[in-house]
Amino acid sequence: MRGRLVLLSIILGLWALLFVFQNFFNTFWASVALVVAMSTYCIYMYVAFKHQVRKLRKHPPVINHDYKPFITIMIPAHNEGIVIKNTVENITTVDYDNYELILIDDRSEDNTAEVIKQIAEEHPNIKYLIREKDAFPGKSAVLNDALKMAKGEAILVFDADARIKPDFIKNLLPKLEPEDVGAVQARKVISNRNDNFLTRCQDNEMALDTHFQIGRDAVKGAVELRGNGELIKRKALEDIGGWNNYTITDDLDMSTRMQIKGWDIRFCPEVSVYEEGVMKIVPLIRQRRRWIEGSIRRYLENFWAVLFSKDMSLRVSLDMTAYICEFILPFWFFSEIGFQIFRYIKYDENQVLSSLALSVLIFFFFWTGLLYSLRKYNYLKPMENLRQSFETCVYLLVLWFPIVTFIVFKIIFTKKTMDWGKTQHGTAKEQEPALV
Repeated sequence: MRGRLVLLSIILGLWALLFVFQNFFNTFWASVALVVAMSTYCIYMYVAFKHQVRKLRKHPPVINHDYKPFITIMIPAHNEGIVIKNTVENITTVDYDNYELILIDDRSEDNTAEVIKQIAEEHPNIKYLIREKDAFPGKSAVLNDALKMAKGEAILVFDADARIKPDFIKNLLPKLEPEDVGAVQARKVISNRNDNFLTRCQDNEMALDTHFQIGRDAVKGAVELRGNGELIKRKALEDIGGWNNYTITDDLDMSTRMQIKGWDIRFCPEVSVYEEGVMKIVPLIRQRRRWIEGSIRRYLENFWAVLFSKDMSLRVSLDMTAYICEFILPFWFFSEIGFQIFRYIKYDENQVLSSLALSVLIFFFFWTGLLYSLRKYNYLKPMENLRQSFETCVYLLVLWFPIVTFIVFKIIFTKKTMDWGKTQHGTAKEQEPALV
């Protein structure tokens, strides 16, 4: 209820601001100011990243090869009988000896539990947990249950479709070692990017996310965990009370709560975790609906803690504020268009054309980010980069803006539900990515 009131207050404040600008100023320039502010912050992150690169070249970090904490690898699985065995075979090739592996069946309705038991029989060093059918649902609850039997000083979480290279853990550990670092996130890559238009756009979207995560890491901002390929110190986990059972995005919720407590989260672009992209539009919308709703709700539910945290750094607070603009911008845009159309219908003075021009400005903002990201991280040639950046930008705006606006109204007018929107794995044409 408190989060609903906070969001409603933000929306009413935004509408009041738009009303003032509608009647006394040109709201187009207010929207431009928001986009310019976001662009300026992106430039700031890019400059910080370049400075970080030059600094590391002059003074390469000293890697402590003796830092080898005991790690518990957790792989939760819900109806993952098709993919779980291949995932375990891949994960167990990791070039690191000091670990244990726990497989968790979360109330599956297929043969996942039987497959997990068979894997454990073939590999006696692998533990497993079969949750009861009436157990509390959700990935957070799954991980909390497994944490009770885990012995690791650090917890490494993978999705049931994850694929990694053997040096995955060794390359992540140096960034986890500092005392103030609570977790490290690997770069996410779509393994079946060439299956269709949607999977290609999702991989390009992950490249853009890599670009922003690197920037946030460079400014020591609010780097976020992504659920798959996250390595977390047990000390940090216990400090925040484990995973939140009442969130639909365990990773994003944990990121915010860790930062409120003063823990730093690092991003490691040199290490990748490969996962399946969603191949059909309806499951994709369902997945993104969960991501967006969970992301907005974690800010609303931790609103006061974020404002008054004594442990959160100013840089993290400012970065978090800048990131929230991603959710304000779509609602701002549709509200602006709606107000202008209403004035047009009433034959009042309006700036419909200038407001529509805002869409071009927003498109250019995301397009430039994609042009850089796809060239830098997906190594696309110039003409192919232009084409894929354009189509991915259209994909992002068509998907992102309506869903954000829908979720805003959903949070305000409906009760909170624990609807995870399960992503189906094992449907990709490319089951085994080339890990190069």
